[in-house]
Amino acid sequence: MARKSDTSKAKTQASRSKAGRKSESRRVEETSIWASVRGWISTSVATLVFVVLFLPPAWVGLYRIAPVPVSAFELFYRGNMMRVDRDWVDFDNVSPRVIEAVISAEDTKFCSHSGFDWQAIQGALADYQRGESLRGASTLSMQTARTAFLWTGRSYIRKGLEAYFTLWIELLLPKRRILEIYLNTAEWGDGIYGIEAAAQQYFGKPSADLKAIEAARLATILPSPRRWKANPPSPYVARRANTILKRMALVRQGKTDCLVREPRVH
Repeated sequence: MARKSDTSKAKTQASRSKAGRKSESRRVEETSIWASVRGWISTSVATLVFVVLFLPPAWVGLYRIAPVPVSAFELFYRGNMMRVDRDWVDFDNVSPRVIEAVISAEDTKFCSHSGFDWQAIQGALADYQRGESLRGASTLSMQTARTAFLWTGRSYIRKGLEAYFTLWIELLLPKRRILEIYLNTAEWGDGIYGIEAAAQQYFGKPSADLKAIEAARLATILPSPRRWKANPPSPYVARRANTILKRMALVRQGKTDCLVREPRVH
């Protein structure tokens, strides 16, 4: 009987030992899995931080000397197999009237701010708090960040990246180059990108030959290029263009000095 009892105890102990080994093996396996997950998360976070912090300045710095091959907005059109018109044109080959019209319509403080028009931003927020619709307060530098580097749509993530890109754009690019990139990446209609394509589409001429009223009409449609047309203009576009035309004379008096003083980037 004692012998049978000892045998039973031995079997029980062996069974417990085997169960213990299996449990330990599972714990080791689970620990290994979690270690792998933590490692993957750490690597992903480090990669994301690197991309967010270091890719923008490198990308912006590249565009100081290199042409912009394609904008994010164009990629959307090309990805949906839509026709895209864009012909890059150098700053010196754009009519001065276009420069004056765009600054008059979009950012009269372009030469004096460092990327952000804080007065306009505060005014927009104050209007919103009073119950009015939230209006835009984007500078040309901010719009360049959006058209050249980011995607379409509205989100806090994109707005945050827009602000971050704007900082680097102002730090690394001359005002002249910023405006050159904007003029060549801005949307002027369905599948129409850049001032040269817009000039040809609406007026059948190169951007260098645009007259003041034509430039004013093109500047007018920038906020909603898929809704408005520069030629033939709607009553609103015609009225707005006339207002911009009057502002252009004022902009000509010192509002474009930064575009003359800074050396051209080749």
